[in-house]
Formats: sequence, C-alpha cells, structure tokens
Amino acid sequence: MMEEKRRRQLNRILEILPGFSVWFTFFIGILLSFLQPLWVVVFIIMFDLYWLFRVLYFVIFLIYGWRTFRQALRVRWFERLREEKHDWRKIYHLVFLPTVTEDVSIVESTFESLLKANYPKDRFIIVLAGEERAGEHFDNVSQQILETYGDAFSKLIITIHPKDLPGEIVSKGANINYAGHSAQTYIDSQNIPYEDVIVSAFDIDTIAHPDYFACLTYTYLSHPSPTRSSYQPVVLYNNNIWDSPAPMRLAAFSTTVWLMTELARPDRLFTFSSHSMPFKALVDVGFWQKDIVSEDSRIFLQCFMHYNGDYTVTPLYIPVSMDTVMAPGLWRSLLNLYKQQRRWAWGVEHFPYMVMHFISNNAIPLRKKITYLWNQAEGMYTWATAPILILILGRLPLLFAPLETRTTVLAQNAPFILETLLNLSMIGILVIATISLGLLPPRMEKQKTYQIFFMVGQWLLLPLSIIFFSSIPAIDAQTRLMLGKYLGFYVTEKVRK
Repeated sequence: MMEEKRRRQLNRILEILPGFSVWFTFFIGILLSFLQPLWVVVFIIMFDLYWLFRVLYFVIFLIYGWRTFRQALRVRWFERLREEKHDWRKIYHLVFLPTVTEDVSIVESTFESLLKANYPKDRFIIVLAGEERAGEHFDNVSQQILETYGDAFSKLIITIHPKDLPGEIVSKGANINYAGHSAQTYIDSQNIPYEDVIVSAFDIDTIAHPDYFACLTYTYLSHPSPTRSSYQPVVLYNNNIWDSPAPMRLAAFSTTVWLMTELARPDRLFTFSSHSMPFKALVDVGFWQKDIVSEDSRIFLQCFMHYNGDYTVTPLYIPVSMDTVMAPGLWRSLLNLYKQQRRWAWGVEHFPYMVMHFISNNAIPLRKKITYLWNQAEGMYTWATAPILILILGRLPLLFAPLETRTTVLAQNAPFILETLLNLSMIGILVIATISLGLLPPRMEKQKTYQIFFMVGQWLLLPLSIIFFSSIPAIDAQTRLMLGKYLGFYVTEKVRK
C-alpha cells in the first residue's frame, strides 16, 4: 500500500514539473528584468543563438525530408511490391475509422479514397467505429455506409462503443480500443495470423494517397523486424486548405513541416495522428489506452515499454491528408484551432508516464531513455516558452533597466544583436514558406488565381500565430496538468465548403 502511495506521489510531482518549469522561467525572467536586467539580456542572447542553431538544424532535416518525400511520390509502389515481394498477397490491412457526429459526406469521402487505393480491396478489413452517445446520427451514417460500401471490401465491421464504461474517459482511444477487440474477434474467426495484419488508425477525415497501402506493405515486408515498428506517413491538411483562413493554414503547414523533419530523424520519432502499426504489437499491449487524450503517440510508448525499448517508428514518405480546422465563422474557427493545439500540447501527459516506466524497467538501454526523455521534455518546454522568450520577454529588461544599465556597451548593442539573430532565423521561415507552396493541392475552379499570393503573405502572421496558437495553448495544457485539471478529449469540428 505504501509503495502504491509513493508511486502516486511521484507521478503527481512529475505532472507538476513541466508546468512549474515554464512558469518559473517566466517569473524569474520578469523578476530579473527589474533586478538584474543585464543577466536577462545575456540569457536571451544565448537563447536566441541556441534557437538560431536549432532553426538551421531544422532546415537541414526539412530539406532532406522534402527531397525524400518528392522521391517517394515518383515510385510506382504497387508495381514495385508485386515485382519484389512475392508474398505480399498474405497481408491484410485493418483500417480503423472512428467517428462521432461527422457528416456522412466526410465519412463517404474517406471510403471513396479507400476504393481508389492501388491495392486489392479484398485485402481490406474496414472498421467504422461509432459512439453510442452519437445516438441516431451514427445509426443513419452507418446504415448509409453499409448500403454503399458493405460489399466493396473483404469485410466492413460496424462497432458502437457503449458510453460510460468503467475505467474510460470520453476519447478516441476508448472508442478504438473497443473497436480493436471486435476486430480481433473477427480476425481470430478467419484464422488470419496476426503477423499478416497491418493496422491503420485513421481520423475519419483521413484521405490516404492511392499508393499509401502499397508503400506500407512494401516497407513492412522489407523491414528486418516488421512487428517491432510503427509506420508514420507525412500528414498533410489539404482536404480544405484552399477554403480555410490563414491562421488555420499556418498551423497546418507548421505541423506538416515539423513532422517532415521528425521523419528524417527516426531515432526520436513518435507516432502522430493517422499512422499504421502491426496488429500483433497492438494485441500484445492490449490495444489503445482508454483513459488518455493522446492515444496516437501513447500507443508507440506502450509498445516501446512492452518490448523493453526494442520498438521503433519507421518513416513513410507517402502522405495522408486531413482537414484543417474550420467552422462556420472565423471566431469559432479560431477557438477550435486553439482547442486543437491545446489537445496536441496535452501530449505532455506522456512525460510522467515515460519517467515512471523508465524507472521501473531496467531492460531499456539508458541511452534510449535519455534520448526520448530529453526530446519530450525539451520539446514541450520550448513549445511553451520559446516564442514568449524570443518575441516578448527579450525586450522587457531594456525597457525597465535603469539609465546606467542602458548606457552599457552590452545594453546598447543588445537590440542589434537580437535583431540580427531573429533575421538570420527568418531563413527557416523562407524555406518553410517555399516548401509549403509545393505541398498545396491543385486549385479547384472556385478558387481564384490571386489566392496564391495569400498563401505566401500569410507567413507575415507567423509571430502572432506561434504565440496565440502554439505557445499559449501549450502553456494552458501544461498548467492544467500542473494543477491536476485534467483535459478531456476534444473532437475537432469537420467543415468543408
């Protein structure tokens, strides 16, 4: 009993630590801006210099990821699969599509994309996972989908996740956990080996590239340990990108280019959003956790812990596309964007999970523990603090410093140094803006030619965007965890024109 009490106490301390670090940084930064302004100036200059090197480092991996992405799109994956992997026919693709109240048109567009896949449809097992709390809406949607697509695949399974089950929160993870057990029952009834089933956990608006499943199968069969790896594609938000407002486009492109750099460094890669993984690994860890928000990345950590660190994420440079945040009206769209970013930032809940399991598991190599903990902690910390430190707090000490401090050589030159470092960091924005144009889908007839200029000019809003729709949501999420005000799962509204 005492051991369990100590474990809970340690876990609570670890929940407090990220938010405390953020607020301690701001408190000390503001306090020393009045008491020791030159100290803060030196710190900000050093931090900006660190950020510059990080931006340059980011750009290198982004260019590499972009080139690899373009090369992957030129490969005829299904032809390559048939020529080089003669046992490919044994592979089944189990696709989970969780939904709540999305319009049937959203669901149909996803099913249509599966029909367009360059892969035999008799190798697909599709699970449309609904919620009992959606009531009659899901009954109508599932009936329409069953009538239209019921015979299009090897099997179409409809599941309804009961509400208010013990040990669950209202979340996507709880839904697909329930759906996963239903799929396992069917797979067992067909005597399909778990090693021959690849799971794709998609959001309901996910439109997979036609070659996605062929590329995934080829990569799976080429992997030295295929059941010890998840498979992460490039995530685009192109479904409604031409119709969405600038702040939503900036958030979408920023997420895509961030993930593209992460794909170039698989030693630190987590699964994110729509991804794929072996069914065997999914069964071994007991499916997705039912009481967390960030199930997409937690499932990787579940496997990593279960296999004592012998589990990785393999990059797939083939895209899947989803919707940008959009709702009727700009202000509602902005609010939804904020909630989405806060939900993503709630990934900070992985930090105590990782530390607790790393302490208890001596089989995981120390180097891997340090690598993943550092990437998680540093990433969450800079996500919340960097925009505030660079764009706001860096100016504070010079505004309130006494006259004798402002006349020192360092104080006189600090604005020039900071401006120079920021201008050099603009290299990253220029590269991202250029690459983002290459990620755009073709314009439809309703889109005007001049809209391309908005796609370029929108990057002028980036400083405001990273403060209000990146840093502040991250601070919000970490503060809630620190205070024990646990975040529930927010379903992003899906709207297309």
